[in-house]
Amino acid sequence: MLSEDIERTLRAAWWPAAATVARLAGDLSLAEDCAQEACAAALAQWPRDGVPANPDGWVVAVARRRALDQLRRESVRAGKERDAAREWTAASPGGGAVAGDDQLALLFACCHPALDPAARVTLTLRVVCGLPTASIARLLLLSEPAVAQRIVRAKRKIRDAGIRLRVPGPDERPARLASVLHAVYLTFTEGHSPSGAGAVVRDDRCAEALRLARRLRQLLPDEPEVTGLLALILLTSARAAARADEDGALVLLADQDRRRWDQSRLAEGRVLVETALAMHRPGPYQLQAAIAACHGDAATAADTDWRQIAALYGELLRLDPSPVIEANRAVAVAYAEGPAAGLAILDTLAASSRLARWPQLHIARGALLAQCGRRKDAAEAYRDALALEPAGAVRRHITGQIAALEGAAPAPTEET
Repeated sequence: MLSEDIERTLRAAWWPAAATVARLAGDLSLAEDCAQEACAAALAQWPRDGVPANPDGWVVAVARRRALDQLRRESVRAGKERDAAREWTAASPGGGAVAGDDQLALLFACCHPALDPAARVTLTLRVVCGLPTASIARLLLLSEPAVAQRIVRAKRKIRDAGIRLRVPGPDERPARLASVLHAVYLTFTEGHSPSGAGAVVRDDRCAEALRLARRLRQLLPDEPEVTGLLALILLTSARAAARADEDGALVLLADQDRRRWDQSRLAEGRVLVETALAMHRPGPYQLQAAIAACHGDAATAADTDWRQIAALYGELLRLDPSPVIEANRAVAVAYAEGPAAGLAILDTLAASSRLARWPQLHIARGALLAQCGRRKDAAEAYRDALALEPAGAVRRHITGQIAALEGAAPAPTEET
């Protein structure tokens, strides 16, 4: 197995190792450390000795042993050692299997209502989904130090409050579910538009988010927002293969070869959207899934019902008044009513100090400014996006747009 394949395998194995140790020891910091040590051991051993038949189980087993060794060394935690030892004994004979609810237990535990709402999602993205601090900061439009402080405070709160790492009962889930869904959604966002990566899509992140969404729906089949999130991930990820050309360059939605879209995912997603909406409890993920379904239903870019999409974004904005959603609505308005109408909305949003940290806002402004004939302003907007250090594929796209503007060629409209 190539080193890149090993690293990809270890990224997938990290969360079950962390989740298992967290369940056994009740200590998130210890869980992260042991999972990291297990992955480091794999990187040292596997290239020399070969990848084991069950790599996930291998990493989990090593992480468990490291955790037990640590607990044994800490005599003040003798009670926890005994509890952990009993869990070890009760586990599967191979010692490498992951209990089915370990990941969900950790997911819900990190979203405990005792934690500040902002800290819940941040902690979940780091501990459960394994995202680096820089990626979390980009997703939340925050600085890295602010994100790091949130994580430290949240871990301390869980430790000091003795929060149990378990899947909550039906009466406890509503207070946590919104944060859980948001964390899964952001994990998918990081895979669909990854930061700091040369690739247009990170399949491992998208697959992890899809797996989590499916597990949540198994647990909560009658929650329409859970179904809506699963539908959204399916409908959006269906376009993944068409988002890059043969050279790995970003391909905008309007230019994608729709024959490359995954029709099975589109079909499953459409059914799930209808299922969720039929419950008559609309929510943000259902509406986003409905928007994705509108794109999936269009045989060509020209067939897209942008007025319907703009209307759906308007309803979504009513339920979730987010500037990011307003930016997406602006692009839909630009397609439906003309670039000047969309640009007026984006110009207002650009005054927001937080949204100014989002490269996609400046990219969208650049495209609409170019369509309005304001090429110099468009190039400046694209340079503002470059200054925020977007991912490699996005950087290449931006520099191409600047070159096109300087060569007096029109720039296409961007979907945020």
